[in-house]
Amino acid sequence: MQISLTVNGASHALDVPANTLLVDIIREHLGLTGTHVGCDTSQCGACTVHMNGSAVKSCSILAGQADGAEITTIEGIGTPDDLHPMQAAFRECHALQCGFCTPGMIMRAIDLVEKSPDLSNQAVREGLEGNLCRCTGYHNIVKAVLLAADATRA
Repeated sequence: MQISLTVNGASHALDVPANTLLVDIIREHLGLTGTHVGCDTSQCGACTVHMNGSAVKSCSILAGQADGAEITTIEGIGTPDDLHPMQAAFRECHALQCGFCTPGMIMRAIDLVEKSPDLSNQAVREGLEGNLCRCTGYHNIVKAVLLAADATRA
């Protein structure tokens, strides 16, 4: 199947089997390994990316569904010298430990902040419920999301 998509601002035309998952396109065909595969069942959220402006679990999107899409991965939101406000907040609040869930958690958190005008501690917890962290608990992650929300709205 021939598909074309834009990933982090770069256009790509690929010939892939129809059953290829978006996460495999990102990691194996484009070499962007910041998007992680945690469960292959859409349960953990480690593979979360933005597709056409919304957070999606890329392990549940087939190649045909991504055809023509605008995809943003963790590599497309900031640089080491110019972190995205959510990345900076995660660092400042120590909202990561092993780092495996962090890219997906950050991508989901950005979407949550962009689409939710008024976030409370509980709203963040509910908004991130599809993303699992097995190391830190969620206290510092919630703090980071609220800090980034304040920073982006200031």
